[in-house]
Amino acid sequence: MLRTGAVAATGPDAGTAAHYGSPTKEQRALEAGSAVVDLSTRAVVTVSGADRLSWLTTLSSQQVADLRPGECSELLLLDIAGRIEHAPAIIDDGETAWLITEASRGVALAQWLESMKFALRVEVSDRTDDYAVLGSTAPLPKGLPVTSPAQWTDPWPRLGPGAESYAAIDESEHPGKDWSWHLTLVPREKLNDVMTHVESHGWLLAGSLAAEALRIAAWRPRLAFDVDIKAIPHELDLIRTAVHLSKGCYKGQETIARVHNLGHPPRRLVFLHIDGSEHTLPAPGSDVLAPKDSSDRDALTQERAVGVVTSVARHHEAGPIALALVKRKVDPEAQLVVRDLEQAASEEVDAEQLPAEPSFYAAAQELIVRPDAGKTVGRPQGDFLRGPRR
Repeated sequence: MLRTGAVAATGPDAGTAAHYGSPTKEQRALEAGSAVVDLSTRAVVTVSGADRLSWLTTLSSQQVADLRPGECSELLLLDIAGRIEHAPAIIDDGETAWLITEASRGVALAQWLESMKFALRVEVSDRTDDYAVLGSTAPLPKGLPVTSPAQWTDPWPRLGPGAESYAAIDESEHPGKDWSWHLTLVPREKLNDVMTHVESHGWLLAGSLAAEALRIAAWRPRLAFDVDIKAIPHELDLIRTAVHLSKGCYKGQETIARVHNLGHPPRRLVFLHIDGSEHTLPAPGSDVLAPKDSSDRDALTQERAVGVVTSVARHHEAGPIALALVKRKVDPEAQLVVRDLEQAASEEVDAEQLPAEPSFYAAAQELIVRPDAGKTVGRPQGDFLRGPRR
């Protein structure tokens, strides 16, 4: 839904507002708990029936069998190799489990769950057409003109039961320790009434640019941006909120256990401080370069691609920031460079001229997932998925 004054978002948030004319003001208001973000393109899937929570537990990385009404969690649905396929937020109301996910994943999530029902007492429904999602850092003002069926509070970055941190810093210093994020479901037909009510209480409308900046600053991974076809939970520090390491068997569990107990994830999520001297930002998907020789960190010709930018934003205090997935063995002290080819491809050049040059941005890395994350005891040489020869 695009209200008056909205500048349309692109990419995963297309169909909602990127901003309403004042991105920095909106971001400050959102951080202060006096703004709301339209996330009405997000998908909503429900699971009802007596077996819903035990069933979701057997399918996923998370233990939700004992989820109490109103309690919030998140879970991962993995492929056989432990790669992330779905990462919905979940809240149960005592009769129905509400799953909230990215706009592009709702149909696939509902279809996959439907295919896994067998003879269990569960009913799966795609309710995206019935309910819209609103995001905020504080609960919405009281007296909403409708009743919300579910209000989810993000558990990030608090360690859940059976979880472990892969972070490189003490938990008390985690940038997300004050992160607060609420998703409120409202009947889609009453969305305009709810937004008007919120504005009447002095709240601003904020766009996705504001929400993304605060999320990135909190090191919070997002399925639509930071998860590619190879991503496993360890690389993103999602073991802390979305995986129960002691729960029973589920698809992908073997990889989860072996990487955690025997090896290291092949990549790690890093936070990047991007050089702010340019008026532009690198696009998600831009290459991350590191020097081939740590003693020669200035020559671009000596740099090699070691990762990719996954999320990027301009924070109202920190300036240009990003999340990136890089190879585990990248030197934590190395000064990185982001190479943006997308901007070059979009620039208009004369047909007789050479193609526009890529844009380069200096980037200082801050560790999120530590390079030695995982265990090394008993780890065999070479492929850690194979046991040692006898």
